[in-house]
Amino acid sequence: MALPTPAPSEPPRFVSRAGGTDVVRSGVTPRRWHDLYHSALNARWWALLATFAGFYVVVNALFALAYIAGGDDIANARAGSFVDAFFFSVQTMATIGYGALAPRGIYANVLVAIEAFLGVLSFALATGLFFAKFSRPTARVLFSRVAVIAPRDGVRSLMLRMANERANQILEAQVHLALARTETTAEGERVRRLYDLELVRTRTPLFVLTWTVIHPIDERSPIFGATQESLRTDEGEIVVSVTGIDETFSQTIYARYSYLADEIVWDARFADVMSVLPDGRRLVDYSRFHDVVSLQE
Repeated sequence: MALPTPAPSEPPRFVSRAGGTDVVRSGVTPRRWHDLYHSALNARWWALLATFAGFYVVVNALFALAYIAGGDDIANARAGSFVDAFFFSVQTMATIGYGALAPRGIYANVLVAIEAFLGVLSFALATGLFFAKFSRPTARVLFSRVAVIAPRDGVRSLMLRMANERANQILEAQVHLALARTETTAEGERVRRLYDLELVRTRTPLFVLTWTVIHPIDERSPIFGATQESLRTDEGEIVVSVTGIDETFSQTIYARYSYLADEIVWDARFADVMSVLPDGRRLVDYSRFHDVVSLQE
């Protein structure tokens, strides 16, 4: 069965497809200089590397100008040569010291001491930051592109499917499901409210195979009696969050996803992706992970 085509003008969502929050903040003064470490960890790799490369070039250029300003203070360098001064600065900051270029005089040696100290601090900070960013535990939880609503054990239920894309295990995995929708209060105010959705099972000791998350739509369910059109009108969004312990890192990981009204298929079930090999091992066919089968066919 083909997946539903998203509406041309997608309504706003709390959680993006990448797991982040689609919220634009206005009226708050950015305080990036107070959260440099936090901003650096959240920056893209190319942006972080470009920032450090730019810092490296600019600092060495400034020191090169400072060396030139002191006169002929670099032995074996051409007088007034920016190129020679720049590469001498590079050797000093990185504590390379090939022996061809050397400082002479108090002025040059003071600059060398300052630059060497700055270089040690810069490389220490860069090493710690890159290691912290590289070693951050991340989850690779695969969510089905759509959720479905169909009977399960005789009860109409909302279901979505998850799987761990890595070959390791997520221990003590827990899932939480919530409905976000816009409502009008008795005073006529439009507000965004969140409702917890009760699940058949909220945790699993081992997240190895696929996991179908099931919310029974009974009289206690916030979406009891709802239709796709009513969810669309109320800007309904099903928000799912998963936490667990990655057995490789022994640290807590998390993942988020969300489904809008047009991303819920009614009267359909997920295609079967589990089978058993001749040797008794279980096979998961991820090529059919997002497929659904209509119950009306």
